[in-house]
Amino acid sequence: MADLSHRKAEAKVQIKGADGKALANTKVHINQINHEFLFGCGAFETLSYTNGTPNATQEDRMQKWLGLFNYGTLPFYWGGFEPEEGSPHTEQLMAAAKFLKSKDVTVKGHPLCWHTGCVPWLMNYDNKTILEKQLARIHRDVGNFKGVIDMWDVINEVVIMPIYDKYDNAITRICKELGRVGLVKKVFDAAQESNPDGIFLINDFNLSTNYEILIDGCLNAGVPIKKIGLQSHQHQGVWSYEKTEEILSRFEHFGLPIHFTENTIVAGPLVDPSLDDLQDAHYDDDAATPELEQKQADDLEKMYRNLFENHPLVTAITNWDFGDGAWLNAPSGVIRKDGSLKPSYKALHHLIKEEWHTEYDAETDAEGYVKVSGFKGKYEITSRTETIKYTLK
Repeated sequence: MADLSHRKAEAKVQIKGADGKALANTKVHINQINHEFLFGCGAFETLSYTNGTPNATQEDRMQKWLGLFNYGTLPFYWGGFEPEEGSPHTEQLMAAAKFLKSKDVTVKGHPLCWHTGCVPWLMNYDNKTILEKQLARIHRDVGNFKGVIDMWDVINEVVIMPIYDKYDNAITRICKELGRVGLVKKVFDAAQESNPDGIFLINDFNLSTNYEILIDGCLNAGVPIKKIGLQSHQHQGVWSYEKTEEILSRFEHFGLPIHFTENTIVAGPLVDPSLDDLQDAHYDDDAATPELEQKQADDLEKMYRNLFENHPLVTAITNWDFGDGAWLNAPSGVIRKDGSLKPSYKALHHLIKEEWHTEYDAETDAEGYVKVSGFKGKYEITSRTETIKYTLK
């Protein structure tokens, strides 16, 4: 049996009635309603759900999403967010973010600076102006969403950024000029200035020693990195336990919380390992089989168990695709294209909502105190007459 003490806590809580008097010797029901640990998923489809009146299919998918996850990533890719300079899609993203927050979902914006998906109009400017506009974008968006979105992937895939040669882009240009650490410091400082209490991540798919060296250099330069983001798109092979442990051993030594920001395990054939860029991959519509769907569920469960049970510094896991076909047409979601639940959804639901869930009956003592003991997170404590909310941390 795994030792889950690092995921649990206990506290004595006094229960009072509406008159302010302690409810002594009273039966109460203690039920966890949210985890402190961030069980996340890409929440891109929230944009269409909140843009007008959702249809029955959208409503069904959204309720299934909310039935499993407490943490959502929304897309702020600059090319899609502000295709016309000066006209960002702030209202659309704000509606989605506020909806998720109203459901007690923690929201993260992704990403503020990235060479891929960058706006073409930025290429009209010289490097000095490109940097100024990039920093102004961060000040604007982090400031506008403060209090709704307080967590951001500030910069994405910096290891490859200055040597990216698939096509010319403005961010690679300024990264070449400033250097990796130089650019990272400028964009993180801008985010920190805009929201001093914000949580800011660096994020990368390149989990080699190069990423370690980059993080070390950034921390030594005073970059306010709050959490380390590790991408784990496993289209070309599911990570072995040994590979996961080796990667974590290299990033845990920084002592910072670790987020698995983009996790993908596919219920389909593996992509050719020799393919350098996953963007070039594509799956056939019938790639999934019942056997591969079950393997996806088994592999996801093993990974979540290891990260949640054995690695205290891991504080979030984001399953990148909610539904099949979202990226590369891959069968990588936890629901199928028709909205039906896959074995992977059921496996994660069992872990998050059942096995790692706290719920029990208790009774207050003579002074109205009851011990709340279980997984860290938010609780409802209900008596015959009162319901109070309490956060166990």
